[in-house]
Amino acid sequence: MARTFAKISFTPDVQAVQTEMGSRMAYRAAELGVAEEVALGAAEQAFIAERDSFYQATVSQTGWPYVQHRGGPAGFLKVLDGRTIGYADFSGNRQYISVGNLRGDDRVSLLLMDYPQRRRLKIWGRARAVDERTEPALLAKLESPDFRAPVERGIVIQVEAFDWNCPKYITPRYSRNEVEALLVQARQQQPAAVARQAPGVLGSGALPLTIAGIRQLTPRIRAYELRHADDEPLPGYRAGAHIRVPIALPDGSVTFRAYSLTDAPDDPDCYRIAVLRMDDGEGGSSALHDGWQLGTRINVDAPDNYFSLHDDGRPALLIAGGIGITPLKAMAEALAARGADFQLHYTGRATQEMAFVNDLQRHLPNRCRFYFSQAQAPTRLDVSALLGNASADAVIYVCGPTRLIDTVRQTARRLGIAEQRVQFESFI
Repeated sequence: MARTFAKISFTPDVQAVQTEMGSRMAYRAAELGVAEEVALGAAEQAFIAERDSFYQATVSQTGWPYVQHRGGPAGFLKVLDGRTIGYADFSGNRQYISVGNLRGDDRVSLLLMDYPQRRRLKIWGRARAVDERTEPALLAKLESPDFRAPVERGIVIQVEAFDWNCPKYITPRYSRNEVEALLVQARQQQPAAVARQAPGVLGSGALPLTIAGIRQLTPRIRAYELRHADDEPLPGYRAGAHIRVPIALPDGSVTFRAYSLTDAPDDPDCYRIAVLRMDDGEGGSSALHDGWQLGTRINVDAPDNYFSLHDDGRPALLIAGGIGITPLKAMAEALAARGADFQLHYTGRATQEMAFVNDLQRHLPNRCRFYFSQAQAPTRLDVSALLGNASADAVIYVCGPTRLIDTVRQTARRLGIAEQRVQFESFI
């Protein structure tokens, strides 16, 4: 996080809220020292050049913010130099609210989105309007020759700060042009995909897998062992990763579900997942249980990861609920392999309904604690006590039902634990 961003954004009121929510100390480090000289790097300039729209906020004379969507041909927002961007203001803006706001307050904030790749860039700056009469040469630099809409003025922005944001809650969306491009690409790749996909093989990913092993972990949970169909090494991954698999539904359609890889990434020849059958769900897990057999062939993409384990020396606190144990088991094994300090707390209804309990008790006996809410002598996970006793620098990972995740996050906020120390992934 850049110091210029922190110095602009972290006002006294923001700092007060950060203090209340327990994140102040973590963010304060970003404010220390002299603000760096802002310059858009190659990554930022390329990202800006690819956008065909953005959101712009200005401030009115009465202090109200005004957010406006601006669009045009890809690249209409132009990088003039490392600290200056600008765009042509096309005719049709009959309100002139943004332009009017800039006469009284030149501050703007831009939000640039890349929905397919789940990226976003925030830019703070000071803007001014230019026109044909005052600065014709500069206005000419902002025009898009292939776009026929008349240009009324240009907006030139001196960049004062920028920041890339977390992609966690960006839902992938695709424009019409992007969809058409994907369809063209799919048609071009279809012969190769058909050659790769024999009859009865689901999916068109580049990685061909065979179901090589099935183990019934509990009455409702099965573990599946997947190996390369051609006995080749599999792409590597980090603990917390998942693969997205195709599943044939009873009506003949194909759906996709993401399942965490349950083992530490130390076996290049095998992926393992565990699937909870939910007969009252949307049908994917029950169809997988009914359809996947030894020898079943699927084609998938390489593993992806939005729940990565940290790789520094900080201790870890792992909290799992139900089938949420799947990524945390891999994390526990990875942490144990590198001799890291960690604890795993695993809660469920009863031991016979919880996957991997025996494996964890056997291999990590001193690192795990289990809680059974429906046992003859129920044991309950005390989240407040657990977080209250955690090391001040521990990274907390929680995976499981929404209620468990919400309890951990709310308790962490109440105890002043910085939000970035709490990582989570939801399993309904």
